[in-house]
Amino acid sequence: MGMKHLTFYLDVISPYAYLAFEKLPQVLQGLSYSVRYKPVLFASLLKAHGNIGPAELAAKRDWTYRHVLWLAQAQGTPMAMPAAHPFNPLELLRLAVACEARGQPNRWVCETLFRHVWAQGGSPTDPERLAELRAQLQPADDPASEAVKARLKANSEEALALGAFGVPTVAVDGKLFWGLDALSMLRDYLEGGAWFDGPDWDAAPQVPVGVRRQGGAPALRAGTNRREGSAPTAHNSAARANASSKQPEGQHGHQRRGRGCGQQTQGVDGVVAELVF
Repeated sequence: MGMKHLTFYLDVISPYAYLAFEKLPQVLQGLSYSVRYKPVLFASLLKAHGNIGPAELAAKRDWTYRHVLWLAQAQGTPMAMPAAHPFNPLELLRLAVACEARGQPNRWVCETLFRHVWAQGGSPTDPERLAELRAQLQPADDPASEAVKARLKANSEEALALGAFGVPTVAVDGKLFWGLDALSMLRDYLEGGAWFDGPDWDAAPQVPVGVRRQGGAPALRAGTNRREGSAPTAHNSAARANASSKQPEGQHGHQRRGRGCGQQTQGVDGVVAELVF
């Protein structure tokens, strides 16, 4: 097989994305490949699909932290929980995007940011730590610039259009592989696994929906920004910008609220904030 070109969609807020990032070189060892790393705002994927993050359900949050700490020691990856989680990752994501003109930071930049969050402890958004991180990475562009914000938004919309619903997601040959536990499946595909020549990949989405939970969100159509059974709607960028300008970004311990065009969060100080690109 020829060289494969992979895109790794990530958000540093995700411990599973960190673990997958650290494991990826081992998974790809011996293969001919290239990898592009694209930061996305995980919260925007959750909102688009009417979903909530694993840290937003108390019991699942507890399990997630236990699980990732166990997984880290099992795969030999250093991990120290941040001072608070979830947190607002926008400054870190913008910093990553600002390091490369196309919004595709190299592996060293991503590694530095992931380890800042998941290997060093402390608050990922502490101003002094962020200043040190920026001095270390020396971004080519201002992370607060509109151009950088637009790159992060474009990455996120690209992932969503492909059908991504979470991080980490690896895209290759029009196929998506989601999650740390999909890396072995990715390896099998890249090695030319026979299963992928069969009917099951394409047949799986054709299984009919037998019942929908009352109040559950309809499925988002892959490659679109609308849900099954809904009419197409135009994006109202002006309205989103106006709404977001009236609400400050939160800092720590965020939880999503609502399903508007922005990403509403409830901070530990009780201030409702909106995560915007």
